[in-house]
Formats: sequence, C-alpha cells, structure tokens
Amino acid sequence: MNTAKELESFAQNTWCPGCGNFAILTTIKKVLVNLKDQGLDLNKVALVSGIGCHAKIVDYVNVNSFYSIHGRVPPPMTGIKLANPDLVVIGHAGDGDAYGEGIEHLIFSAKRNINMTFFVHNNRVYGLTTGQFTPTSPPGFKGRSTPGGSPEDPLNPIELMISAGATFVGRGYSAKPKHLMALFEAAINHKGFSFVDVLQPCFTFFNTYDYYNERVYEISQKDHDAADRAAAFEKAREWGYGAGERIPIGIFYQAEKPTYEEKLLAGRVPVQSTPGDIRPVLEKHI
Repeated sequence: MNTAKELESFAQNTWCPGCGNFAILTTIKKVLVNLKDQGLDLNKVALVSGIGCHAKIVDYVNVNSFYSIHGRVPPPMTGIKLANPDLVVIGHAGDGDAYGEGIEHLIFSAKRNINMTFFVHNNRVYGLTTGQFTPTSPPGFKGRSTPGGSPEDPLNPIELMISAGATFVGRGYSAKPKHLMALFEAAINHKGFSFVDVLQPCFTFFNTYDYYNERVYEISQKDHDAADRAAAFEKAREWGYGAGERIPIGIFYQAEKPTYEEKLLAGRVPVQSTPGDIRPVLEKHI
C-alpha cells in the first residue's frame, strides 16, 4: 500500500458535492501513506468516529475502524489505546458531536493527556439532520431549529482545549489542504492528546467558504511561540466572542508532559493478542 488511492474502500461516498469533508478525507489518506513511508504499520492504525456527516470517513479509509454513538468518540478511543498502547488511535467527530453531547468526554481526554489524536470536522451546523445550530454556530444563526436566529454565543474550542490540558492544540481549514496535511501529520506524531479543530464548510446548509477565504491566515511560528501557554490563549481569542474577524490557523499550543497511559500502565503489561483465525471462536459462540 503505497498511495492514498490504495487506502480507498469499497464504500460509495455519499457526501454532498462541495462538502469540506472531501478535503479532510484526502488529507488523512495522504498523511497515513506518508507515515507508513516513515515506518508506521497501517495495521496498527485505528480510526474512530461518532454520528454525523463526518462519521462516514471511517467507511472510506481502508484501515481498522470503530463507530461510536453520538458524542462518545473519546471513550472507545481511550479503551482502544489502553488495551493496546502500540496502536495509533485517531478520532473524528463533528462540532455537534464533540462540543455538544460529548463535551465532557473531550475535556477529560484532554485533561488526562491520553496519547491519541482528535480531529473535529467543524461545519458549525448539524448537516446530517439538515441545518440545526450547533455549539459553534454564530450568533443569530437561522436554521431549522432557530428560524428567528440563535440567541447563543458560540464556544471557542481552541481556548477550551488549552484550558482543559491538551498538549497539542491546532486549527485547520479544509480549503487549505497543504497546510492541513502538515498540521495532521504533526498532530499524529505528537506524544500526548492532540486536538485539531478543522473549519469544514457545509456547502448545502451553511456555506462559509467565502467568509473563511477572506479571513483565514496561517500562524507564523516566527511570530508565535507555541510553547507559550499565555500566548496561545491570546492567539485563540483573536476570533470569536465578538473579537476580531481574522481567523488564525495552525498550531496554537504544544507541550511535552507524561501521558495518561505512561502513568496508569507503569510497570504493567497490557493484554496482547496473537493474530490468527477467529472463525473457530465465532462458530463456537454464535
């Protein structure tokens, strides 16, 4: 398996034309191929998704995968990683999935600094259910559940994750694939809890391409010290809560600290299974 095309599965893609998820799909496949060339065994990759348009991504990448229920992507990710720390565990969630029902799981995953990667497909709308507002929708958002406009202010995921203790916090934009690819690879290679919020326009129910194209800019590591937590908070507050209109993308914060499994599993040997034919086991118990 040497190309991203070889990571394609048999599943038919059902995303809407113009969906930002296509760029995320292409990016993760290219990154996995790059990491394979650097020595990663793709048999040791596990993708986990929730419920929503984003979730279909695990159907479209030919590696190990697991579907969780809505908002509960981090718990199975945690179980997989603790059961076999050698696995590279990558989660995908939507903004409603991650910041709504699942926000407590996300916060505790960051707090524990579990060595896994979490990508949020943030289109700021419930696309699968045709247009309701989410925790990151802008004030006044008019959708199927808020025809008069949402009265709520949005969450700031970047600020939230820095506060919660994530040791890698970034933001990408699906329309900047080269930048997104470097960001994904850095996140997966980071040792600790890696979080990337991806601005992913929903072309059908909340088309934000023009809005982002006018405002997004890449963080310069010359002008921003990602190891400086205070500076990371300042950079995170450049957009949102009535702040400025410029939207930074890149690595906001990165730090090194012991991972949850290093502390929890110190001196222990997780159960390891020997690959083999599982049909006799299934035939015995089914």
